Amino acid sequence: MAESNSGQEKTEAATPKRLQESREKGQVARSRELSTMSLLLASGIGFLMFGDQLVIDILNLMRESFTLSRMDLMDANNIMIFFEDAIGEALIALVPFFVVVMLAAFFSPMALSGWSFSTKALAFKWDKLDPIKGLGRVFSVKGLMELVKALAKFVLVMSIAILLLWHQSELYMLLGVKSIEPAIAQAGNLLMWAFILLSCATILIAVIDVPFQLWDHAKQLKMTLQEVKDEFKQTEGNPEMKRKVREVQMAMAEKRMMEEVPKADVIVTNPTHYAVAIKYDQLNMGAPVVVAKGKDLVAAKIRSLAYSNNVPLLESPPLSRALYHSTELNDEVPAGLYLAVAQVLAYVYQLRQKRSHFDETLTMDDLPIPDDLKRDE
Repeated sequence: MAESNSGQEKTEAATPKRLQESREKGQVARSRELSTMSLLLASGIGFLMFGDQLVIDILNLMRESFTLSRMDLMDANNIMIFFEDAIGEALIALVPFFVVVMLAAFFSPMALSGWSFSTKALAFKWDKLDPIKGLGRVFSVKGLMELVKALAKFVLVMSIAILLLWHQSELYMLLGVKSIEPAIAQAGNLLMWAFILLSCATILIAVIDVPFQLWDHAKQLKMTLQEVKDEFKQTEGNPEMKRKVREVQMAMAEKRMMEEVPKADVIVTNPTHYAVAIKYDQLNMGAPVVVAKGKDLVAAKIRSLAYSNNVPLLESPPLSRALYHSTELNDEVPAGLYLAVAQVLAYVYQLRQKRSHFDETLTMDDLPIPDDLKRDE
């Protein structure tokens, strides 16, 4: 099992971030055998598709080249012109074949890992000159695999070639008794099919090599458990730092919430466990709004702040629990609690007309709380 420089075993699969970084460095799964197979088969298919026309064009070109007049042969300028024309015609005849081969050469490397171009892969690396690391690569599992593939290709291709020559030996011998054009045509046909069959032999090598390259690439990118944890900290943030940030955010939110308590119309309490501050502006609000809420210590702060700012405290455990559990800060009161809150606000407004200070906690019983909004202690 692979180990890191720290001695820890690389047991974890590569994370998406590690895979992305490897692609940026040009480290992706590649199979040279797959590319070789694609190029050979594409060449065979190209010969199959354009071979006849290519042979005809080459024969015409040879006929024209060997039928020059004595005057043309003695003129150096004409010879260069004929030579340039012959090169141009040969290239034009080979263009369709070259297009098929170039397409195979371009798309075959993308079969495993898609398109990947990185200038970092072109950068010079001094460690590649290290003889110790070089020997390590030679005598590694990958080096052994390359040796096995080379021997397998040699044996396989040689065996198929011997079988083809033995099976078609008579056809090759008959070429010598035929006229030039039929002989060239038949020789081209024999060579083309022999080339295609030999190219098909590389399919077996590619079928073995592709899974190995994918496995080897995944193995090289494996990570230790500590590397995964460190990456998580870098991408998601240090948990301790995130906790401190959340604490600061909660403190700031609580401070803003406490600033709204003096502006509230009433504080509904449990009386000790919960405290919910309600505000209602008939001109700007469609319904009463919860501007502050809390339990235990936060509830105690809300009650203390309300008392010091002459905000009425009303004790109603069922209503306080229902408001606390069914609303968030700055949310409107649920429709099911409209009637209960309206009775509380009406009671508080009536008392404000009679008194200017609220020294004691108010109480209200039998407020209408729907069953689906009731919460137990």
